[in-house]
Amino acid sequence: MTSIDEHAKKSGLLRAMDVINLIADRAPETLGVTAVARELDLPKAVAHRMLKEFVAARFLAFNDGTKRYSLGPRALTVGLAALRTLDVPAAARPYMERLVQVTGETTTLSMRQGWTRLYVDQVVSPREVRMTVALGTQHPLHAGSSSKSILAAMPEDAVGEYLAGERLLALTSTTIVDPDALLLDLSRIRHQGFAVSMGERQVAAGSVAAAIHDAAGEVWGSISLCGPSDRFAPELWESLGSLVADAALSISRDVGYRGTR
Repeated sequence: MTSIDEHAKKSGLLRAMDVINLIADRAPETLGVTAVARELDLPKAVAHRMLKEFVAARFLAFNDGTKRYSLGPRALTVGLAALRTLDVPAAARPYMERLVQVTGETTTLSMRQGWTRLYVDQVVSPREVRMTVALGTQHPLHAGSSSKSILAAMPEDAVGEYLAGERLLALTSTTIVDPDALLLDLSRIRHQGFAVSMGERQVAAGSVAAAIHDAAGEVWGSISLCGPSDRFAPELWESLGSLVADAALSISRDVGYRGTR
């Protein structure tokens, strides 16, 4: 039989998980104690105590300047460990390794997380001059081929919601920040089956990417080839894009997706 004290402990644990889940769901937005208390219907003192405990455990990070909270390094460690147990990264790995063997360029795997994407795996190019990415980092959905391929594969109403609610920040001088230009590029991506970026997220970097779908047909994320921009000349886009699009479709089918490219 569960005692009253045990029930209280479980309730406290669930409330604490609600705090983590709220901040994770809102990422990359940050939240203050008042917002957390309001959203979860908690006394402000209780919310503040939980937030401080999570900061001490490094599950959350606190910005002294803004007085807001975000996910911390321990949350990332747990999240990446959970991702390693999912089917998509396991299914993607052989295709990623094959792409590197065929092209000599770095292959990355990104997972959609709200209005951002998260790098979850990579197979690095064997070349001396190559690109690498920082696993666990988040990036907006309008900048770079990995991001744009995800956004292009999402329903039109979701794209409209993104454009209405998110600022199209320029990460480099070539990031597409005009909504009409972005919509035109997304249409092009849907037509050709892959996205291209030349320095849109990182200066002097080129990439091609295609979206990955899960068994339910939802956009899970994307797979990309990336490297120095001089190795991604326009005459190579079609061949590299076809390789990536084929890999994305194969991964999607391996995890139960029944749609077409």
